Amino acid sequence: MSMSAWRRAGVSLTAVAVVAGVAGCQGGSDKKAVNEPKDSSRSAATEVITAAYKKTAEAKSAKIRMTMSMPAGMDGVKGGEMEMSGVMGWDPTLMDITVKGEAFKADPDAPEQMRMVWLDNVVYLDMGAQQAAKMDGKRWMKLDITAAAEASGDKALQKQMTSGLENMNQDPAKQLALLLDSPNLKHVGPEKIDGTDTQHYKGTLSVEEMMKSNESLSVLSDEERKELLANVKKAGIKDYDTEVWVNEDGYPVRMVVGMGTPQGAVKMTADYSDYGAKAEVQAPPAGETLDLMEMFEELGKAMQEGDGASAEEPALQG
Repeated sequence: MSMSAWRRAGVSLTAVAVVAGVAGCQGGSDKKAVNEPKDSSRSAATEVITAAYKKTAEAKSAKIRMTMSMPAGMDGVKGGEMEMSGVMGWDPTLMDITVKGEAFKADPDAPEQMRMVWLDNVVYLDMGAQQAAKMDGKRWMKLDITAAAEASGDKALQKQMTSGLENMNQDPAKQLALLLDSPNLKHVGPEKIDGTDTQHYKGTLSVEEMMKSNESLSVLSDEERKELLANVKKAGIKDYDTEVWVNEDGYPVRMVVGMGTPQGAVKMTADYSDYGAKAEVQAPPAGETLDLMEMFEELGKAMQEGDGASAEEPALQG
C-alpha cells in the first residue's frame, strides 16, 4: 500500500480520536436519585435538569450539529475547529455523521469532509470515491475499537475501551447526568437559541469530581485512576465547565462543554433536535471496506522485514 494511503489512514484516526476524545470527557451514570441541594436556587435547577435527563434518556436518539475547537500544540494537535453533523443514538451507541475541519486540510490527499458511521462498537470512515480509486476500490475504512484495544497490549486501555464503550459517545443524557453532580449547578436565565425559547443552566466539575462521576472509569484500579488523574493534571486541566439550554418541552437544545489547558481552551458546542427520531444506521458493504487493523498488521510485518534486511546487510557486504 502506498504512503499516501497510510497518510489517509492517519487522517481517519484523527477523526476517530476527536469523536472518542470528546466522548471520553462525558461519562456519567444513571441518576436514580439526586443529592438534596443546599439552597432553593440549586434545588430548582436540579429539578429541571433531572427531568431533562429522564426525557433525554428515554428518547434514545436525536439529530446533532457539533463544533469542537482545540488549541494548537495540545498533544501534537495543530489546532482549529472540527465540525460534525448527522444523527446519533444512545443505548445502544449509533452514529451516522459527517465530519470536516482543519485536521483534514492538513493532508492534501484527504477529502474535504468525511462520513463516519458508528455501529456495534465499530467505526467506519468514508474516504470518498476519489480515494477509493487509489485503494483497490475500497472507499470505507473500518476500525473495530475492541480489537484495537486488545491489539494494543495495554490492559488499562483495554478495560477503558471495552467496558466503557457505551459511555463513549455524545449522549446528551449522560452529559446531563454529569452536570447534576456539579456542586455549583445554577440557573442563568432565559435565552433564545436559534429562535427557540430556552432556560440556560451551568455548572463546573473539578477533575476529581469528573472522574468520580464518570462511570466508564470505574473499571480502573486505584493505581490506574491515580495515574490518569496525575496525567490530566500534568496537562494543566483543572476543571470542566458545562452549560445547557433546555427548551419548553424539557429537552436540551444546546450543550457547551469547555476545559482550560495551558495551550488554550478546548470547547465543544452541540445542538440537538428531533429527539426520538429513528436512527437508521447501517454498516457499509463489506466489499467496499478496508480493515485498519489488517493495514496496521501489514505495516508491522513490513517494518519487521525491513529491520531484518538492515541487520543482514553488513554480513552481506562482508
